[in-house]
Amino acid sequence: MALSQLHPLDINPQTGEPFLRLPSPNHNIILTPPRNGDEDAILPILNDARVYQWMGSIPTPYLPHHAQSWIATIKQKSDKILEELREEERINPGGPLKIVGDCPVRYLREVQSDGSDVFIGDICIVRSPLENVVDPEERAALVAENNAKPLGDPSICWSFGDYVAVSHHGRGIMSAAMDVVLNLWAIPRMGVRYMKGFAFDGNIPSARVFEKNGFIRRGMVDNGREVRGKPVVFIHLEWRHEEN
Repeated sequence: MALSQLHPLDINPQTGEPFLRLPSPNHNIILTPPRNGDEDAILPILNDARVYQWMGSIPTPYLPHHAQSWIATIKQKSDKILEELREEERINPGGPLKIVGDCPVRYLREVQSDGSDVFIGDICIVRSPLENVVDPEERAALVAENNAKPLGDPSICWSFGDYVAVSHHGRGIMSAAMDVVLNLWAIPRMGVRYMKGFAFDGNIPSARVFEKNGFIRRGMVDNGREVRGKPVVFIHLEWRHEEN
């Protein structure tokens, strides 16, 4: 039996929204596309120092216009992937599953007993910033080369970015989310075969999330980066897909 181009996404029968569900004991956590209106839920999380201290790419303080711009950008990307897959289903029903360049579900939400849900975090998969390359000119050239590779090229280097609300730390949510995104979407639907992971020195929980998902620690990297005016050193990890 042919698979839908949205495979392995489930569809919410009430809203039509696609999602992926985390396994037990976090089965009440789902991954969905970004939604208009997520801004209000994001602001308190990304203005919590216990979260943003480990993030290098967000402005501080994180203001409403930052959230609005960000949601518009990533929602457009998610919508485009879903539209691309639905169009492939229309023109080539029963055809092979299409390789795409992103995961359309990335926002972590906790489903409540009444069926509503609460935004609690984010996990994305992107072409790697290659923070392990110390020389900035060399890094820029390698990033450009990596970004230019066509979809499905097994040599593309990818990376994860993620955060979860402090209220949900220590529950294994991000480890499970990374496992779901990697194995249910990134490998079969994006052709991901090679990844690097980066965590700020001292962010041991983040490094452990990578390690639980098969990433190998490769050492520490000081590439001269500063975040909020302070130098940062990265824990560098690496993952390669093992073909069966």
